[in-house]
Amino acid sequence: MNGLDAFVLDLVERICQWFQVLTGRTNVWLAVQLTNLSIAMYFVWAVSYFQRVHLGARIIVVAFCGGLLYALSQTVFKDPIELAEEQAYRRAAKGLRNPRRLRDAPLRTSFLTLSVILLYPLLLVQALHVPFALLTYSLVVLTTILLYVLSCDPLPPCVGKVREWLAKFAPSRLATSETPPS
Repeated sequence: MNGLDAFVLDLVERICQWFQVLTGRTNVWLAVQLTNLSIAMYFVWAVSYFQRVHLGARIIVVAFCGGLLYALSQTVFKDPIELAEEQAYRRAAKGLRNPRRLRDAPLRTSFLTLSVILLYPLLLVQALHVPFALLTYSLVVLTTILLYVLSCDPLPPCVGKVREWLAKFAPSRLATSETPPS
């Protein structure tokens, strides 16, 4: 399983570095966006579940979601993306690899195994029309992808080929924040 984890990690790192060359955005930025997506999906699930339960369970769901939002504001949402990217750039400039490559390996392999193993039961559950099965599985897959993206090393800062390409066709629009006269 460690060989599969290393293969998937190298593949995801190549994809993240290609994405960075193309857009100028690092794997750290991509990880934050995936985190935001998974949080939004979780709250969509909570709201849809909220409408199906009685008052006592609604109070518990609201309290849990409120506590989760508070915890996220103290952890995930506390530091800006730029700070995390700067730390990753500094580490890479020193020639150090991402410590998450080794530290998160057991967690990555567990989620990778879960993603593969739950695929067949998901197809069975979908045939039986069990609600929330697809959402739950998609959260497992998003978490798996997020763990791999967070373990990648970024390339040195770059503008991005898309931005350079756009600059050739509309240099004044990208150079200034002013809107063109109409």
